Amino acid sequence: MAKGPKYRVPFRRRREGKTNYHRRLKLIQSRRNRLVVRCSNKHTIVQVVESKIEGDKILTHVHTQQLVKDFNWKQNLGNLPSAYLAGYLCGLRAKKIGISDAIVDVGILVHDNRVKAAVKGFLDAGIEVPVEESWFFNGIEERIKGVHIAEYAKQLKKENSNLYKKKFSAVLKKKGDPTKIDSDFEKILKEIESKV
Repeated sequence: MAKGPKYRVPFRRRREGKTNYHRRLKLIQSRRNRLVVRCSNKHTIVQVVESKIEGDKILTHVHTQQLVKDFNWKQNLGNLPSAYLAGYLCGLRAKKIGISDAIVDVGILVHDNRVKAAVKGFLDAGIEVPVEESWFFNGIEERIKGVHIAEYAKQLKKENSNLYKKKFSAVLKKKGDPTKIDSDFEKILKEIESKV
């Protein structure tokens, strides 16, 4: 492994493939607030971060779990509508504290479409983010409303009710209806606008 007495072990996060320090340095040198979007298998986290010498300072933060606690969202938290709502909520909160622009820091893209949905939500809240329209995938407007999920749920409910109950068990357990995710999305969107 080592190549001689002058060999330096790379930073742990670089070895693990979690951080690209060259890209991070460019983002920090821009001296602008960063829109940080991170996705796990079940959740999306959207933050506006200010870089300081002593460390990053989080100005506003939204976790998809807050959609359940604050707005009674009964759908899955690891999908496009949830990511969009989290981005939109974070954008409105950022606007409220006087943030007018940010640059995107997506890290290493794993859940590509969910990251793009969260950024789209942040943009739709009225904050300026330098992102080209071509970066978003085709049909993003329909997919962030959850139309594709509702259609799939309706079809599965007709064809195979046991598989429907298995696939949407988490939503059904919360007494949600996956066939009405698009109408739930519109309702929560209006609620976010009125509360924030």
